[in-house]
This record gives sequence, structure tokens and C-alpha cells, in this order.
Amino acid sequence: MTTSTLPTTRTTPVVVPGARAALWLFGTVLLCLAAYYFIGVDQGATSVFGDNMYIHEFVHDARHFLGFPCH
Repeated sequence: MTTSTLPTTRTTPVVVPGARAALWLFGTVLLCLAAYYFIGVDQGATSVFGDNMYIHEFVHDARHFLGFPCH
């Protein structure tokens, strides 16, 4: 009978500096809040970008799918 030994591998953790992690977290939260605004809050009449309905119509089906009222 033969036996084989596998070499043991060690995993090393990824070290991310705290400032860089905070910057990534801030950017992610900002992006998510912008997506939430454009999909859920932008109603055209109360839009920050004027009285056009382009964004509202572009994400109209996603609004219904996610449960946001718009009619």
C-alpha cells in the first residue's frame, strides 16, 4: 500500500488599511443611496434634476417589482 502526503498550504489574510476600507464603504453607501433615489424616490415632479420624467420612465418596471408605488 502506498501513502501520499499532500503539502500543507497556509492561507494568509488580506490586510486592508482602515482608511481604505472606510473609503470603500463610503463610496458603496453613496452609490446605493443614489440608486435608491433614482429607483424609489424620483417622481418627476419632485425630481432634483428638473421636471422631466426620463428617469422615472426608465426605471418604471423596477419600481413596481421592488414594491414602490408610483401611480
